[in-house]
Amino acid sequence: MTMAQTLIPEYDQETANTRKVLERVPDDKFDWKAHPKSHTMGWVANHLAEGVGWIEGIVNYDNWDVNPPGGPKYQSPDLRSTREVLASFDSAVVAGRKALQAVSDADFQKEWALLDNGKPIISMPRAAMVRIYGINHLIHHRAFLCSYLRLNNIPVPGMYGPSGDE
Repeated sequence: MTMAQTLIPEYDQETANTRKVLERVPDDKFDWKAHPKSHTMGWVANHLAEGVGWIEGIVNYDNWDVNPPGGPKYQSPDLRSTREVLASFDSAVVAGRKALQAVSDADFQKEWALLDNGKPIISMPRAAMVRIYGINHLIHHRAFLCSYLRLNNIPVPGMYGPSGDE
């Protein structure tokens, strides 16, 4: 069994769980925030949709420069409806899974770097990047979104069994 084959079931479960949470975000709550220093509910939903898309880039490229010399700085998406967020998320999930199915163990071991203006911010083996900044990062921000749902009396879906709302 390859490294990717051991990771794909986790990827499938966590992306399915994340989708269930994203489905609950009401369009009229995109600008809601828990605290002045917090991101909005819409920002978190957008971040989940974009973050799962990073997996394809981590697998298929050697690095990503968020502020490339002479090029445009990376801009996070600003989708304004749950329908748009889900469409973006679903597309990224399919692309990420396809990339994971195709990556070899040798390529998973190669170093990958996140750059800013050509300078490394983070560098580690591709497999670690997928796990930490692909899957774990997704779970981390999904937890914020679950808290936001709870604070707005929106039922939180069960993910590892029923939730308190089910």
